[in-house]
Amino acid sequence: MDRRSLIKNAGIAGVLAAGIAPAVHAQAAVRWRLASSFPKSLDTIYGGAEVFAKAVKAMSGGKFEISVHAGGELMPPFGVVDGVQNGSVEMCHTVPYYFYGKNPAFALGSAIPFGLNSRQMNAWMMHGNGRKLMNEFYAKYNMLSFAGGNTGCQMGGWYRKEIKSPADFKGMKMRLGGGLIGDVMTKLGAVPQSIPGGEIYQSLEKGTLDAAEWVGPYDDQKLGFNKVAPFYYYPGWWEGGPEVDFFINQKAFDGLSAENKAIVEAAAAVASSDMLAKYDALNPTALKQLVASKTKVLPFSQAVLDASFKASMEVFEENGAKSPEWKKIYADLRTFQRDQVLWFRFAESAFDNFMSKQKL
Repeated sequence: MDRRSLIKNAGIAGVLAAGIAPAVHAQAAVRWRLASSFPKSLDTIYGGAEVFAKAVKAMSGGKFEISVHAGGELMPPFGVVDGVQNGSVEMCHTVPYYFYGKNPAFALGSAIPFGLNSRQMNAWMMHGNGRKLMNEFYAKYNMLSFAGGNTGCQMGGWYRKEIKSPADFKGMKMRLGGGLIGDVMTKLGAVPQSIPGGEIYQSLEKGTLDAAEWVGPYDDQKLGFNKVAPFYYYPGWWEGGPEVDFFINQKAFDGLSAENKAIVEAAAAVASSDMLAKYDALNPTALKQLVASKTKVLPFSQAVLDASFKASMEVFEENGAKSPEWKKIYADLRTFQRDQVLWFRFAESAFDNFMSKQKL
């Protein structure tokens, strides 16, 4: 088996186990910089870039090194796409929906309200048209994407007051992850705020925010949101399975050798699967600790979910009218999702529903 086949078929684990650094002797040293949108304090989502960089270095025998820089270190957390597009950095690690303001279609590369769960997103990207369609879109920004993680279904955020009906959102200043959910919540009467993760706690503490969503129990507990907002709602219907991405400058990627391109792809796959597994492993303990500290964990009412779904469908239709890229990619995603929902209803959902009622 040649070295390229080994990378493709065995992945990083097999390569490292065999002690092989593919074609290291033939490779010139490569040094890249990666700009993250996340603070270092979040070892899960920021840590995904570190897992990636470590894998790249290991597989290249130290010939390909990527330095990872937290949000704000090289550029603002929401400025990383501009940095990749103009070549200021070779790559970034971020959530595509942060850049919804550039074009609504960005959100389709990560999560939309009432969209795909993490497994369905992975299936659409890898074996549907997802990656192909998104990279055709990203090419307009001089970049391509690789999956860089997934959080799994998120929580519905932290609130200073109970949310009993859709009317409770009216006038609420709420930090939301991306402009798409902001458009939806605006229809429900909320006042969306776009604030990086590292600044949310202070805004809640000072009262400049009434509510905020971030990810889930593990990250939220680390950021201390339970200390300034007692009500924790679920589910995060706007992020059923949000993909975090590595965006790479197209010229920089094209300049890599075939071996280094394969290393990037393999390392991204490792980082992506590791992030989701880490969230799934750490969230249960964090949730129990939050409940023990008197956090009130509550479900959104059916009325809230119904109103949110209706508002989301209205926004999706509006996006289709103003963005041909959204219209094309959204249609493909929904077609894929219909079959996924059908399949999950017979297997995954039925099994999960049964197990959630059993005493183990």
